[in-house]
Amino acid sequence: MSDRSVLERLALAPRDQQQQILGMVPAGRRMRLLRDWRMMARPSQLPPDGDWSVWLILAGRGFGKTRTGAAWVQEQARSVPGARIALVGATAHDVAAVMVDGESGICRTSPPGFAPRFVPSRRTLNWPNGSLAMLFSAVEPDRLRGPQFHFAWCDEIAAWHRPGAAWDNLRMGLRLGSRPRVVVTTTPRPDRFLAELMAAPGTVVTRGATHENRSNLPDAFLADMDRAYGGTVLGRQELLGEVIDGLPGALWSHAMLDRCRTEAVPELARVVVGVDPPAGPGTCGIVVAGTDAAGRAHVLADASLTGETPDVWAAAVAAAARRHEADRVVAEINQGGAMVETVLRAASVNLPLVTVRAARGKAARAEPIAALYAAGRVCHAGRFAALEDELCGLIQGGGYRGPGESPDRADALVWALTELLLDDRCQEPAFRVL
Repeated sequence: MSDRSVLERLALAPRDQQQQILGMVPAGRRMRLLRDWRMMARPSQLPPDGDWSVWLILAGRGFGKTRTGAAWVQEQARSVPGARIALVGATAHDVAAVMVDGESGICRTSPPGFAPRFVPSRRTLNWPNGSLAMLFSAVEPDRLRGPQFHFAWCDEIAAWHRPGAAWDNLRMGLRLGSRPRVVVTTTPRPDRFLAELMAAPGTVVTRGATHENRSNLPDAFLADMDRAYGGTVLGRQELLGEVIDGLPGALWSHAMLDRCRTEAVPELARVVVGVDPPAGPGTCGIVVAGTDAAGRAHVLADASLTGETPDVWAAAVAAAARRHEADRVVAEINQGGAMVETVLRAASVNLPLVTVRAARGKAARAEPIAALYAAGRVCHAGRFAALEDELCGLIQGGGYRGPGESPDRADALVWALTELLLDDRCQEPAFRVL
């Protein structure tokens, strides 16, 4: 009896009969079978039946999405010798560090005797039977032009900067074999691209929650998650894998942000960098925005950093200003005072530096900016997942219910757009140009 036949019998047999079936298999084969992914996986981690082209796994953090994607890629590489496979992540680092070489990635979970060789310089994985995987970043969608594939695995697609361009180029390259297929693994975020992918013909959706993988997660982690996020909107999204849009009283929604998204940026009359420095080792919000000749604002980049020292985030501000040819930096000085000015000057921010001192809460400062979005005065040049999640957590009348303790990215955006779109009468009382 072949391994596949044994696995099929085991899958259909009641639990009390599975040991009896395994007892009929020689010891060497039994150990191999026990290590087989189809023996370890939960039903929701196994490919669905039917003639699907896209298997979309929408699940909470810790569900086992990466392990599922890695196992599926390994199976395609083994069953189709010489297969060509695309591995696409939000960034090149994410593909290499999570999908390929992460704890649950392809290299670390490959079965004995069939481990691929990772060649970082060529961005490839090479299996013993000639199957080959190529690594791609969604940040560089044009690299997907030209190559052809049998299969693809796309990870955390809800966090891709420009999902449409990368996805379209990938699908046009899936033209090898009789049935090209894609597995997409992601924690959901409410946006138009993901909604369209879910509804597309040929897409099969699997949903899952963090607690489904409790046997592989520390009890303390699950208890902490329940205590901190149980019953919250963020918990429903990040732990239960639900697609949530619109907190009660939120100034922004993901649907609103999707409506203001654009791929083409016209010539800009002004460009500024908004900065919300951290009080300690937190996130330094760094957002770049500009205005066109018609007075419409375009959010160009989120260059925010987390856990870095002042000299590092100041250098990031300077780099963002140079890269986007900014004509001004707007920095809040509530937390750092003169230190903020000093480190920015030391980082060679050789352009007008506007310092602002906040007299109101972040949500209150954001309200006039949200009104400009609603009026169609602001658009986003791409997708800025972390920034947009923070915007959607700001509540009218004060308060914040988004990810993290403070919406530092959102605050940096508010400072930049206030400088670009609101006159002095709308600005904070403490305001000076150095």
